[in-house]
Amino acid sequence: MNGLRLYLLRHGAPETPGLLMGRTDGMPMAAGIAACVEQAIGLDVQAVVTSGLTRAARAGVAIGSALGLPVTIDARWRELDFGAWDGLASAQVEREALARFWEDPDANPPPGGECWSALVVRVAEAIADLGDTPTLVVTHGGAMRAALAHLCGFGPAQLWAIDLPYGALLSLNLWPGVPPSGQIAGLRA
Repeated sequence: MNGLRLYLLRHGAPETPGLLMGRTDGMPMAAGIAACVEQAIGLDVQAVVTSGLTRAARAGVAIGSALGLPVTIDARWRELDFGAWDGLASAQVEREALARFWEDPDANPPPGGECWSALVVRVAEAIADLGDTPTLVVTHGGAMRAALAHLCGFGPAQLWAIDLPYGALLSLNLWPGVPPSGQIAGLRA
């Protein structure tokens, strides 16, 4: 039985790291793009998909060029919308509100922002539409965690315990007939 190989790559470092950058678009650093391309070289993929946000899309286009593959932009892979917190450093957000969010992101979304479950649903739909082609998705830390929530059944405590630095690469095998929460993931940073 062959599984679908899915790679999830977090975009490289943006020019302004450390912010809650959901819908806020930021320019990636050239070194961040290069780090993403380096992660992708040698992967056995036949498709490259990227979030439409510049910090991911620039890396996706560079990877597509390096691998000789077309790049598809899929907005469902964008980061969680942090609403009123978007573009702020964590220290600028009310400490108790941020703690409630990290503890239960669905029950305590950012003011005017997206519920965690909405992110998980859109990422799950994007995964379902990938088909059976080995694919590299250049995306964001929140979308990668949403994929793990959907595919592996991880809750917030497990998801926040996974370190996904800029340029982190997740390698997943999606097995046919196995429910999403039964999939296994591997991490290569």
